[in-house]
Amino acid sequence: MMTNSSGKILIVDDEERIRRLLKLYLEKDGYETAEAEDGTTAVEMILNNHYDLVLLDIMLPGMTGIEVAKVVRKEKEIPIMMITARGEENNRVEGFLSGADDYIVKPFSPREVMLRVAAILKRTKPSESESSTIEYPLLKIFPDARKVLVDEVAINLTPKEFELLLYLSKSPEKIFTREVLLKEVWKYEFFGDLRTVDTHVKRLREKLLKQSKAVSKMIVTVWGMGYKFSPNDDQAADDKQ
Repeated sequence: MMTNSSGKILIVDDEERIRRLLKLYLEKDGYETAEAEDGTTAVEMILNNHYDLVLLDIMLPGMTGIEVAKVVRKEKEIPIMMITARGEENNRVEGFLSGADDYIVKPFSPREVMLRVAAILKRTKPSESESSTIEYPLLKIFPDARKVLVDEVAINLTPKEFELLLYLSKSPEKIFTREVLLKEVWKYEFFGDLRTVDTHVKRLREKLLKQSKAVSKMIVTVWGMGYKFSPNDDQAADDKQ
């Protein structure tokens, strides 16, 4: 078994069979793993240890995956991939609202999980090409430090919210469809609900709005097309999706 070469991942699922399967494939790909079978244990492990990613089942005994994500998001920006059962669309949407960066549906292909894991970790580890600070009025983005300042105040964003803001801000006034954003920001062909983008945009706007209305308005909905980053746009961004 190879360890520490790719990152450390916490697997949270009450089914031993699922944990064992994920552990097998993750360690085969060079990841170090840890396991938790309930939400309370998961929260304690996450808050007291370093992990590069959490694979988090929604339906856990006692403390649910949604509740775990909400607690963790108050303390850490660690990437979270939710594991859901088919037909739990409402839970998936709630998962995104609680701070999840992606989700995988049971029964899943282990290789698909590995591709999604690699994509998330690739996006959350800064590259040398992203070292320059991006600056707009009231907004500063530091790709290497994965930090955002709005009116000189640090904003706590999830990894996917940060990546979405970074991607849009690099091409001001360019319109991106939801399909393009899913492919480029999530870094693979995403066969999921396009509302994933809408959910992340809404969350991102809400967090920016707490510090600056002007900055929140920089993310503009282009009806019938998608979204754009417009630092000079004077019209309010409509949060209706």
